Amino acid sequence: MHLHWTSRSAKVARVTPDDLKALRKELACTAKELAQALGIEQATVLAWEKGELFPTKPAIDKMEQLRARGPAAIPKKSKGEGPMRVLADPALWAIVRKLLANKKLRDEVTKLAAAYPDPADE
Repeated sequence: MHLHWTSRSAKVARVTPDDLKALRKELACTAKELAQALGIEQATVLAWEKGELFPTKPAIDKMEQLRARGPAAIPKKSKGEGPMRVLADPALWAIVRKLLANKKLRDEVTKLAAAYPDPADE
């Protein structure tokens, strides 16, 4: 981020879309993660990066604080095991085989699964 001086000797921060992209790269975060860390909407960060809007002084100050703290300053959502990794687990396929072979087990699992959210709905 670039700081420059106005003719009145007041310090004014000027942040370009490229500065914002560089900051996100430096913090290793998505626009959504940066927005959450700043307490704003993701659409606002994206508009900044397109040059449609420009960050306010408080937002710039907060970004400077995040930058000083580094990537650890950005809260990351735990992603858990990725679906492809789970699919590679032989234990999963043993369960699938048992489910296919046993209707009573399928019925019990169906009842049990009803209490859990479907990841497709998230």
